[in-house]
Amino acid sequence: MKFSMQGKKIIVGITGSIAAYKSALLVRLLVKAGAEVKVIMTPAAKDFITPLTLSVLSKEDVLSDNFDDKSGRWTNHVDLGLWADLMIIAPATANTIGKMATGICDNLLLMTFLSARCEVFIAPAMDLDMWKHASTQQNLKVLSDRGVKLISPANGELASGLSGEGRMEEPEEIYKLLTAYLRNGLPLTGLKALVTAGPTYEAIDPVRFIGNRSSGTMGFKIAEELAKQGASVTLISGPTSMETVHSAIQRKNVETAEEMLLACRQFAPEAKLVIMSAAVADYRPSNISDTKIKKGNKPPEIALEPTIDILSELGKSKKEGQTIVGFALETNDELDNAKGKLKNKNLDYIILNSLNDKGAGFGPSTNKISIIDRSGIVTAYDTKSKTEVAKDIVEYLKTRLKV
Repeated sequence: MKFSMQGKKIIVGITGSIAAYKSALLVRLLVKAGAEVKVIMTPAAKDFITPLTLSVLSKEDVLSDNFDDKSGRWTNHVDLGLWADLMIIAPATANTIGKMATGICDNLLLMTFLSARCEVFIAPAMDLDMWKHASTQQNLKVLSDRGVKLISPANGELASGLSGEGRMEEPEEIYKLLTAYLRNGLPLTGLKALVTAGPTYEAIDPVRFIGNRSSGTMGFKIAEELAKQGASVTLISGPTSMETVHSAIQRKNVETAEEMLLACRQFAPEAKLVIMSAAVADYRPSNISDTKIKKGNKPPEIALEPTIDILSELGKSKKEGQTIVGFALETNDELDNAKGKLKNKNLDYIILNSLNDKGAGFGPSTNKISIIDRSGIVTAYDTKSKTEVAKDIVEYLKTRLKV
């Protein structure tokens, strides 16, 4: 049965972005579902979409100014903030996000945001470098810590002609997320999850180490997607430049395989879902030099010893009702090797990457995966951005978890 938003009061905030044209469809979807929608536009938003269009779709006057010259009425932002059951700002520009984080309220939308007692969602839209800028990420972290819920932007072609993250999520996807929230709260509320990400570094001497090319992107994207859908996430990360945004993510930084093992032993017992995406070193030097090894006539001999298999350790101690997901990065006999790892390590699911697939692995911003369950059923996906791959993984697991 289709979910009805009858009786729900929703504010849709629109800011000055080319993505404002998408907001018309979002308003239409909300109204069609029975919601009462009030649209608040910033002055800059009117340069991208007309208030008349949104007024026709919402069946309400569009609000933008504190004072209406025609009617002589003052628009009460306090009443608006109290009226709404939910507020969504889509698109949310870097400028508006920065003002929200610092408490600036120089337009009706920002005044209403500061007055709102309901849940507030934002769907950012901006160019790739603006999205990745440290100030934007810091502002998002501030808002997340204050309870604002982020609908992460998608990866795709941007108005600048570049391609990457920053594209506002599609209205249909925003609508689905808001529907899920209004129906039950966020779909993964109450789920405790543990995610590992990034490489480990195994020291040779104070300067050098054995490592790998993992950036940690895949694990971070999975953690963000779980948090966005309501899960409480512990993220154990090896050395990486990646940053987290959601306040629902508790981050634990480690460097070596041994440190990651200890952290997993600490947090795994409380987690119902464990996703091990970290690229943990298989070997480490048997002896670590206290001083930098000098270059000599002959290269030094470095004896190696195996690290503890963290995935196997967690598989052996798996609790009843706990789901453990592993990753397999393979170069040959991919499916057989992944299925063997799934069985030998007592996993519930394994996510296979093949370096023979274009766009998969550590380097690219994309990935190509197949998910294999304990019965051997393989679910294959096309090459997608890692943000979209994370969504696919979480959606797959959602249908199989009892949260």
